[in-house]
Amino acid sequence: MTYTNTALLPVPPDEAFALITEPERLRRWQTVSAYVDLRAGGSYRWVVVPGQVAAGTFQEIEPGKRVVFGWGWEGNEAMPPDASMVTVTVEPHGDGSKVTLSHAGLDEQQEKGHAEGWDHYLERLTTLASTGDVGQDEWAWAPEHLDPISATEAVLSVVQPVLRRLTPGDQPKPTPCSEFTAHDVGTHLLSSIEQLGAFAGATVTKPEQGGLENKVSVMTAQAVDAWRANGLDGTVAGPGGSELPASFAAGILPVELLLHGWDLAQASGQQMHLSDELVAYVRTLADTLVPGGRGTNFGPEVPAPENASPMEKLAAFAGRTPMTA
Repeated sequence: MTYTNTALLPVPPDEAFALITEPERLRRWQTVSAYVDLRAGGSYRWVVVPGQVAAGTFQEIEPGKRVVFGWGWEGNEAMPPDASMVTVTVEPHGDGSKVTLSHAGLDEQQEKGHAEGWDHYLERLTTLASTGDVGQDEWAWAPEHLDPISATEAVLSVVQPVLRRLTPGDQPKPTPCSEFTAHDVGTHLLSSIEQLGAFAGATVTKPEQGGLENKVSVMTAQAVDAWRANGLDGTVAGPGGSELPASFAAGILPVELLLHGWDLAQASGQQMHLSDELVAYVRTLADTLVPGGRGTNFGPEVPAPENASPMEKLAAFAGRTPMTA
């Protein structure tokens, strides 16, 4: 069976083609992270929602007009990477573009499930092209199965919109992280991601191009890939030649990412939207991490505001007070 749908976008064809092929644009409507080697024979790998990775090989590329790629899911025996075929064509339509997506090689059950997914994401693509900001994808908020790896991807999906909206004027602003400006928090976060990826054996490389959202997204994806390859069993090399339980070391990443994302949201006056289930899981990780880091990485616990949200309670546990308090 074949799924086909069309989206009308109020942008020129070259911009429409960029929206469906460039990682920084894909993260705005369809993926949490994306690797793209855009050439015939090149591969792609997209974390569509936490723990669900689509992958395959590009078959044909006509820049600005057409892209054909194999489609499947890592770890899915019924539809592994390249088991089906997606064709996306872009053509002028009035003052904008018409994007037609066809997904072939599906059985009846696969067609039904993928139709739901493509309908959802094509609607988000249309909204993004029309408004410039489609907001968070609710499908990424609360994965069914949470572990340190999927939690990191879920937290990244929550933090990305905050990072995109930061401006140069936000850099010198104070944050709930004592004595750190927003610029300091961003710099520290990048350093933390690099170190936490190294615990899993990765050399995490900071992109030269793009703002903080691009740097955090790309580096976090590198660290997550390393942890996915390493696994959460056994131990890993920690600071100073120490050994750490792998599950504990991997669990530092979502805690760091969530707390510092909240710091930056507070500094810039933004709301950060996330599920209570995700916060509750990250709190279980923080319970094993924060007490041992008080006085160095974390301050003393502070009272949570009256009627505090789960996120505010987590921040208070980590020694943070909301900027409005």
